[in-house]
Amino acid sequence: MNEHHPKIYLLPNLMTAGNLFCGFTATLKIVQGALIQWSSPDEAATLFHAAVWFILGACIFDILDGRLARLGGQDSPFGREFDSLADIVSFGVAPALLVYRIVLINFPRVGWIVAFVYLVCGALRLARFNTMAANGGERDKTEFTGFPIPAAAGLIASITFFMLWWFGEKEHDIGRWKWVLPPLMLFLSVMMFTRLRYPSFKAITWRARPLMKRSRSRSRERALISCASWPFTV
Repeated sequence: MNEHHPKIYLLPNLMTAGNLFCGFTATLKIVQGALIQWSSPDEAATLFHAAVWFILGACIFDILDGRLARLGGQDSPFGREFDSLADIVSFGVAPALLVYRIVLINFPRVGWIVAFVYLVCGALRLARFNTMAANGGERDKTEFTGFPIPAAAGLIASITFFMLWWFGEKEHDIGRWKWVLPPLMLFLSVMMFTRLRYPSFKAITWRARPLMKRSRSRSRERALISCASWPFTV
């Protein structure tokens, strides 16, 4: 198959599509909540809660697509690019917009800058990863260069959800705790952009089995995934 018709493996890319769906839906919920944030804070809080859950759902889909691709030996340049495009929506735009509407809007002069810095650092991190992978770098499955953007988004979404649940249910305002999120976003932005190396869990095998059983099980898993993800072209 020539380079003008890249391989597209169905099952891993369906998981990536699920990631993108969650990111799009989270963004939609945030926009809907923003439109009624001042007139109906209860309904807006419900929409923001739903957005957080969709961001966390995107994290699950992101884990699944990588896991399925590695099990089936189906890593591809198309899948890598598609995954990055989905990531910038689910883990870049959605968390930045969420934190801006809930917290950073209270800092009119610098709030939007903090959200944008997070977004652009996440995009730079993804672009660097893809460039290194295309040039033969980033082969070490035990480490990442730069803090992964899904982990950053998951951390922000989890803390935001906790603060909304713990403080916002009664007062619809998280009070002085809103000061936690802006420096956290800036810190994560720097960590994504730096060349510090972080441990990866890609190579971890969670099941302890005898070698022969594990080998046969892995072969069956790859065969099933390969059958379910027969490549097609565009």
